[in-house]
Amino acid sequence: MPHDHNGDVQVFENLSKAQGETQVLKGPQATLAEEGEPPSSSSLSFGGAPLRTQSLSAAGSISTPQEPQRALSTTTATSGTRSDEGANSQNAEGPSTSQAPASTKRSCRDPLTKRAGLLEQFLLYKYKMKQPITKADMLKIVKQKYKDQFPEILKRAAERIEIVFAADVKEVDPITQSYALVSKMDLPNDGRVCGRKGLPKTGLLMTLLGVIFLKGNRATEEEIWEFLKTMRVFAGKKHFIYGEPRKLITKDLVKLKYLEYRQVPNSDPPSYEFLWGPRAHAETTKMKVLEFLAKINDTDPSAFASRYEEALRDEEERAQAIDAARAGSSAMASAYSRASAATANTPSEI
Repeated sequence: MPHDHNGDVQVFENLSKAQGETQVLKGPQATLAEEGEPPSSSSLSFGGAPLRTQSLSAAGSISTPQEPQRALSTTTATSGTRSDEGANSQNAEGPSTSQAPASTKRSCRDPLTKRAGLLEQFLLYKYKMKQPITKADMLKIVKQKYKDQFPEILKRAAERIEIVFAADVKEVDPITQSYALVSKMDLPNDGRVCGRKGLPKTGLLMTLLGVIFLKGNRATEEEIWEFLKTMRVFAGKKHFIYGEPRKLITKDLVKLKYLEYRQVPNSDPPSYEFLWGPRAHAETTKMKVLEFLAKINDTDPSAFASRYEEALRDEEERAQAIDAARAGSSAMASAYSRASAATANTPSEI
């Protein structure tokens, strides 16, 4: 039976009216998210307060020898755990409503920002349910009144999805005007990792790679989990986006070779650390990870000082390796061509 796309649109129209387009995904509503309602970077809570455009982040401190107090913000997609976290989150550390900057409060009243938040939820819903995304359906969400502002609304929604989930909203068929969310890394099922319906895990992976890089290209297990606490991600506690995070991080991503999880040499009692896996080195770069972290923090990659210099060196080394490989291929092709020509010009013996 064909899917009723108009029915999906109606679901979100009703959601808009019922929640005033300011849905906070926590408590009982977190359960709805698991059953099909989409989480949104514009509608998640941290410490009991909704986070919207305030850099879409919750502050988490990362210290490195060169930058002892460098603050790294974490994506808000991780700030809402299952409904059993709702009560505890009210007392957790985090920004309160009164602490929200004036610019954030103003942006919440911006009708384009509200429409972008609703469109973002719709895009994530369609992605999670593995349903096609068309411009026609998006326009129904945006409403005729904002049709002329649709490009700007889509841009804002896409930026927030990129920051939280490390996925780009791309037009995949200009004829049917169909769109898709494309993961920044080549994880299975376009970022879902497992074959089940769900949301992309690429944002968490990119953040973990960033933590490891900023920690000096290796981070202890304790450092990783301390940082993840700032994102309201806890070992052994199911998360509405990431499932059981310990399994995802120490098993799934390790098995896929995006992370390396190993015992610290000569540690007694045994302790463990994380490094980049070979697929992470193959599919992304230190600079791309810094750019992702910089976007989360609304800053420039160069703000990460010493790590930026290391990322630049890494880019240069990669470029030199590519040039050397191309030169080698060109030389081999030239030698083969000369050998072939010599063979062709050699008289045949009778």
